[in-house]
Amino acid sequence: RIHLMAGRVPRGADRAAVAGEMETTFIENLRYAADLLAQEDMTGLVEPINSRLTDPRYFLNTPHQAAAILEKVGRPNLKLQLDIFHCQIMDGNLSRNLETYFPLIGHIQIAQVPGRHEPDSPGELNFPYIFELLESLGYAGYVGCEYAPKGDTVEGLGWLRSYWESRGLQPGGTEKATE
Repeated sequence: RIHLMAGRVPRGADRAAVAGEMETTFIENLRYAADLLAQEDMTGLVEPINSRLTDPRYFLNTPHQAAAILEKVGRPNLKLQLDIFHCQIMDGNLSRNLETYFPLIGHIQIAQVPGRHEPDSPGELNFPYIFELLESLGYAGYVGCEYAPKGDTVEGLGWLRSYWESRGLQPGGTEKATE
């Protein structure tokens, strides 16, 4: 899997004025990339990145826009990389968005909102609920942790051990042996 970036609205350009041309170019580039990736049995991922905090000029910024573009591209080896952080900032409504766009999702990334820290840090999102929803939808892929740890990396992964233990699992996500 490889992230295929959408590019940025040129400095000084009006987003609405260049949107059609940018979308056309992006679609053409995605078709070209998808065909090359198919030869290697690879999947391309498109990720909406929020334009409110992270990158005001990034062209692709909502899952709705990404879904429409993926439909126009029409290649089965292109999927949505849904970053929960960006989705919450741009649209909220995470449960509905996960359910709606689930057939398109090829990868999930997480970070708490607003600080972009660990999932168990204070913030807007209830990650145990989100993880259970993903499981109920049948998501079997990886979940990328794209956050800035408040401490060091090992400390920043402590939430995962606690989450596994709350689910009766041991590190690595395997079931604990019953005695």
